[in-house]
Amino acid sequence: MKTIEVDEELYRYIASHTQHIGESASDILRRMLKFSAGQAAPKAPAVTAAPAPVASVQETVVKETSRPQDRVRAVRELLLSDEYAEQKKAVNRFMLILSTLYNLDPKAFAAATESLHGRTRVYFAGNQQTLVQNGTHTKPQHIPGTPYWVITNTNTGRKRSMIEHIMSSMQFPTELADKVCGTL
Repeated sequence: MKTIEVDEELYRYIASHTQHIGESASDILRRMLKFSAGQAAPKAPAVTAAPAPVASVQETVVKETSRPQDRVRAVRELLLSDEYAEQKKAVNRFMLILSTLYNLDPKAFAAATESLHGRTRVYFAGNQQTLVQNGTHTKPQHIPGTPYWVITNTNTGRKRSMIEHIMSSMQFPTELADKVCGTL
């Protein structure tokens, strides 16, 4: 077995196509590429002209998740992914959920987080300094793959209510939001 390195965004894209728990990345890629075991790999053509532009993974994800049922599927696949299952801390699962929600619909995520704050704290900001200035001991962390920072020094119940608010604002089904919050 060979090892290859892929960036976080590509890994999440591959993991989002998981069909059952325990499915390996090789199995997912074989299915996506319609490539079976023992099949000879096609020879690479000689490149003489500039290759045609290829849509980025992010563009593909946005196109594939533009319908509401696709967004729901993407969140369900996150919950079933190995990456999510490997997270032992609620804060790490919280960060994965936030990253996924942002990548599904950046504009709706921005609108949902804009109105989300506590009595004295700001929960989300575009930079670490804003969070530090609006609360003590906030432990801001950057949400991977987004321009956002979030405070992480809150109890799990508060993290759940933040996720619930964002998912509700983004018009996810209540049952799915409850399921996601139950995994924190």
